[in-house]
Amino acid sequence: MSRYAAAKPYVLPASLAELDGPTTGTVTLPRHIDWGPHYVYGLADEADFRLMYERVIREAQTDDDLNTNLSAMSLRHVWRELLLPLPIRAAWEARLPELRTPGTTATAA
Repeated sequence: MSRYAAAKPYVLPASLAELDGPTTGTVTLPRHIDWGPHYVYGLADEADFRLMYERVIREAQTDDDLNTNLSAMSLRHVWRELLLPLPIRAAWEARLPELRTPGTTATAA
């Protein structure tokens, strides 16, 4: 783990219910979240979808960044598959214990 990942302040949602982002179509991430050449993500493509979620979780600067780009239902389904620095995974799971439980399902997005 890098020193940057260990020291970086991460934005956390107050609850999963706040995450009301898209579940279909394409998403163009703002440049403050994704400054690379690939910043448009097709949510139907599993690799694109996971990569977009990883970038948003790691680089979000505001609650709005999380709320408009992540879906609670989708996050529950892919949480274990996301490649995240350990400090951010621990912080999210401490705030949102339902992510720690395998097989949790959402009733609403």
